[in-house]
Amino acid sequence: METITGTVSDFSPEFESAIAQYRHKIFIERLGWQLPVENGMERDQFDRPDTLYVIARNGNGAICGCARLLPTTRPYLLGDIFPNLLVGMPVPCDNQTWELSRFAVADIDAESVSQSEATRNTRALLAASIKSAAEHGACRLITVSPLGIERLLQRMGVHAHRAGPPVLVDGKPVFACWIEIDQQTMSALDIDTNAPAPIAH
Repeated sequence: METITGTVSDFSPEFESAIAQYRHKIFIERLGWQLPVENGMERDQFDRPDTLYVIARNGNGAICGCARLLPTTRPYLLGDIFPNLLVGMPVPCDNQTWELSRFAVADIDAESVSQSEATRNTRALLAASIKSAAEHGACRLITVSPLGIERLLQRMGVHAHRAGPPVLVDGKPVFACWIEIDQQTMSALDIDTNAPAPIAH
């Protein structure tokens, strides 16, 4: 698995459409999320020209993972749609806090993926996402996450903690989660801060 990062201007129109189609398959078809759909593609108001994407591709070049990074100084998912997850606390709005959303790792074309490989791929995409956010000045991430993500981050050794208690959304418990971009997280994910992130062309 390889990861690439960039904005829509770094991607071809075909690749950007493939990202939206992949998100539709994962978040709508598999997970049943209630999200905007157009022609089998999932996009929303936070998919802007300045939005930063981190995309994973398998050995055949097909998308097998995605993540979206948004600065909290502009509109973002938690701040605009789920501020109630912070239980009255002000929503983050500063250059050092970014939001991680639309995070998924699943090889749709693979017949089967072992648990160890799935964990390894998830870890790799998370590391690439955190590295990209840090390169843009982020010191911490905020996410809207299902409870399973909390357990996954803990197993990986990432410095993550709740920003508020779980709340039912579409019948499923989700919560706002901080991910600190500090030495603990960087070490847990073996992030090399000196290596440049790959860019799609």
